[in-house]
Amino acid sequence: MHAQSLGKVSRALGMILLVAGMAGCRPAGGVKLSLIPADKTLEERTVIREAAFAPKIAMVDISGMLLDQQINQMFSEGENPVSLTQEQLKKAADDPTVKAVILRINSPGGTVTASQIIHDEVTRFKAKTHKPVITMMMDVTASGGYYVACASDRIVAYPTTITGSIGVIMQLFSLQGSLEAIHMKTYAIKSGPYKDAGSPLRDLQPNEREYFESIVNRFYKLFLTVVAKGRPNMSAEQIKGLADGRVYTGEEALANGLVDEIGSVYTAVDYLKAKTGHGKMNVVVYHRPMEWKPNIYASSAAPSPRAAQAGPFPIDMGAFEEALRPRFLYLWAPGVTR
Repeated sequence: MHAQSLGKVSRALGMILLVAGMAGCRPAGGVKLSLIPADKTLEERTVIREAAFAPKIAMVDISGMLLDQQINQMFSEGENPVSLTQEQLKKAADDPTVKAVILRINSPGGTVTASQIIHDEVTRFKAKTHKPVITMMMDVTASGGYYVACASDRIVAYPTTITGSIGVIMQLFSLQGSLEAIHMKTYAIKSGPYKDAGSPLRDLQPNEREYFESIVNRFYKLFLTVVAKGRPNMSAEQIKGLADGRVYTGEEALANGLVDEIGSVYTAVDYLKAKTGHGKMNVVVYHRPMEWKPNIYASSAAPSPRAAQAGPFPIDMGAFEEALRPRFLYLWAPGVTR
């Protein structure tokens, strides 16, 4: 029996056992039954089939906030966006029938390091496989999302895509005034003058601001270098003139040279057919066992921290937690970073 068929039979059996367990038919020994399969290896599903045995385009989803950590949802185990991207790229690299890749990016960015890692994984994939990679921008491909897109060979955006936000931010806040109002004092026992720099328990000092700004400026120069390498037809002056943190619609980005074409996923597919010389190609996506992927618009989105809400009230605990952590971000999220 085909391995994929065996997987389906195994999951169906698991469902039957789960229902039986819920009905009171528990196996001897008190064994607990679970709907979650032990093997979570990515599976492949064809979402556009043009011909039997045609070469494939792998559509790799990069979604949500880019963090090198697992982002959990309330009722299901989440993903590590960095790990998931690498896993998808490896599956595409190991499959000789995959001739090209579409990076489908829907992300406002994330941490400086996570954005860098994903960018480097795409660059490494291209160098190792020599398979063309095209970015398809969705709702938002901003800041760190755009950073990753610059590793691809071509960028396609919808006219309504929001992109750009080229820049770095470190969000800090001070509770010193509030603490003084309630007559509360805090003390930091530290080994050096900068050990508690950025603490929310006191105001930021001028020398500390200068210190953090020097780091932000270094990361900003790195961002400009990545854009210059990914957009070789743009001058350094053009890039810097656009890189003041503002966002652009897809059409504005095209006019300014930040993307190559306005179109859709089908535009990207047609381009890759011409690029690889194949008249017909099937498009596949990768997903965890038991995830439903009926068509090209079903994404394997790594959930945003904003999705983790507890209780009946919309308390944005995930985003609140992210905002409290002082770190350097390639991120467009005005509601969190203001």
